Amino acid sequence: MKLAIMTKPTFFVEEDKILEALFEEGLEDLHIFKPGSSPIYVERLLSLLPESTHRRITVHDHYYLKEEFGLYGIHIDDPTLARPAGYKGNFSRSCEDLSLLKEAKKKSRYVFLRNIFDSISVSGQKSTFSSAELQAASRQGLIDKHVYALGGVSLDNIPALRDLGFGGVVVCGDLWNRFDIHCETDFKSVISHFEKLKSAIG
Repeated sequence: MKLAIMTKPTFFVEEDKILEALFEEGLEDLHIFKPGSSPIYVERLLSLLPESTHRRITVHDHYYLKEEFGLYGIHIDDPTLARPAGYKGNFSRSCEDLSLLKEAKKKSRYVFLRNIFDSISVSGQKSTFSSAELQAASRQGLIDKHVYALGGVSLDNIPALRDLGFGGVVVCGDLWNRFDIHCETDFKSVISHFEKLKSAIG
């Protein structure tokens, strides 16, 4: 089982320091998700991270950064969009409809199946699927090593996601909620929780 970490949607002062520390602790798959942001801010964040970490980073926007910084790949959040014309590198995509999942898997390296549980970081964003629907999708082989669970993923529910056959999990709120961007500078609790997440995925 793989572990992907998604950034907070907003930038904050200690972000590059925390991300660098996470990479030092073994983070292999970082998704930079900053919807609506200016590319210059994403460029700045990337320039603050060691070059050796860039090959472990996927961007959800401003796809030209993939080549400019030697990143791992790009992620397409809209399941209806095709990959950019002429793009040959690694890419993944999101999907929130089980009827589209089979096709989505054919068109990407892996798929984030969205809204598995109620969101931790987005107020009011509820789960898209019932437990019975996920179990049926698992039995049918729709959920496999190419599908990552996204939405409300936490240390507590990782075992259930493994049992369903997900190939990976995407963690956001369960990690970032351990650090108050407005008043904290000590991020040891974030690193400690990341280590627990890493142990949980095995």
